[in-house]
Amino acid sequence: MSRAAILLPLVLPLLADLCAQGTPDVEGIITAGRKDNQVMAHLDHLSNGIGGRLTGSYALILAAEWAAKRFESFGLEGVQVLEAGTIPVGFDRGPWFGRMIEPDARSLKFSTNAWSAGTKGVQRGPAVLATDRDQLAGAWVLTAGGRRRGEGSNQLSVQELIEAGALGTIRSVGSERITTGGRWPQSMAELPARPRINMAGSDFDDISARLEAGEDVVLEFDIRNYFREGPFPFPNVVADIPGSEFPDQYVIIGAHLDSWDDGAGTVDNGTGTSTTIEAARILMDAGVRPRRTIRFMLFGGEEQGLHGSRSYVRANPDLMPKISAVLVHDLGSDYLSSIRVTEDLRADFERVLAPVMTLNREFPFELEIVDSLRKGSSDHDSFLEAGVPGFIWRQTGRANYSVGHTWQDTYEQAIAEYQEHSSIVIALAAYGLASLDHLISRKGVLR
Repeated sequence: MSRAAILLPLVLPLLADLCAQGTPDVEGIITAGRKDNQVMAHLDHLSNGIGGRLTGSYALILAAEWAAKRFESFGLEGVQVLEAGTIPVGFDRGPWFGRMIEPDARSLKFSTNAWSAGTKGVQRGPAVLATDRDQLAGAWVLTAGGRRRGEGSNQLSVQELIEAGALGTIRSVGSERITTGGRWPQSMAELPARPRINMAGSDFDDISARLEAGEDVVLEFDIRNYFREGPFPFPNVVADIPGSEFPDQYVIIGAHLDSWDDGAGTVDNGTGTSTTIEAARILMDAGVRPRRTIRFMLFGGEEQGLHGSRSYVRANPDLMPKISAVLVHDLGSDYLSSIRVTEDLRADFERVLAPVMTLNREFPFELEIVDSLRKGSSDHDSFLEAGVPGFIWRQTGRANYSVGHTWQDTYEQAIAEYQEHSSIVIALAAYGLASLDHLISRKGVLR
């Protein structure tokens, strides 16, 4: 056997990777992503122009219409805002504030869950402990559950507090991180009657200690929460770059468009939404023609149980075998640093992501080899359950992901250089997967 014959199997993979990194299409994608990256402009409008996008809010509908127009402006085809489902009661959050009036005048750190009641205008009243049964009428009632007191056998139920004429209840979250949650009622007949306030532990403990010391405390709240009778729809957004050879095969690039609504929904998941939109712009600006269709999807209803992606999977069973891969960005503003793949997928992903490995030395990237693809509590799970290879990008950096689901989830939390880099990574991965000769392996996919 000649020396050339011995070396050829070793050299060919290296040459393939070098060629992949140096093709005009790959170079065009990188150039388009670096010269005029618009990811932060998308995120600015989404966070500051629209704000929190709760499932069942007008803000989410507005965001979906805006995203669809963005995709259309880039020249994508088949752009649609699809009804992913409906909920029985819509909800929109207006402004809110709360403060201590006496004995000291100062603002309070608090929030309310989605689908919880607001006040009837500005409502002022004394703060009392839930055990002070003869003082509940017209009062703000501190209930057990904070760090200072456990549940007491003599504490009244919320319904009993309401019947006693309390203005509303206040509970401690036990820390300074006030997360938002909530479940929608099944009908307007089930709407809550009084505000249920979630207060920072330090403020709650201060008020509680004052009351236990015999001080009079007066509080004032103005919470503007609005309900709307349903059924109220929530959307998915779809846009395509059609495939040149295999238009009926797909690579899906996705993120969830909805968010909790007491913040701007930047970290969770305006960051993923904006990189998805920007990846589409980059590919269109680069003028690439992928072999199979790249479908960009923004899902609604993720925070309440992956409703948008599950709805799409259920509605399109015949499409599932034709989807090569689903890539989801949903872990905040840190840069994309790795992806988990099986051994059967290693060769394809090494080839596809070869340009990413050398894209920026400050933001290294690696493949993590696993026995099987794993769920990650995001929209790729819905596709995994249907036997489709689904992936969530792993991320690294200095961003603060813990602000998700809080009022602190604002535009200022996003890191521009990470977002710009990640949008290019997503564009390269989408193009690379869509340009393979084959659909990727389904061995090790969760079913």
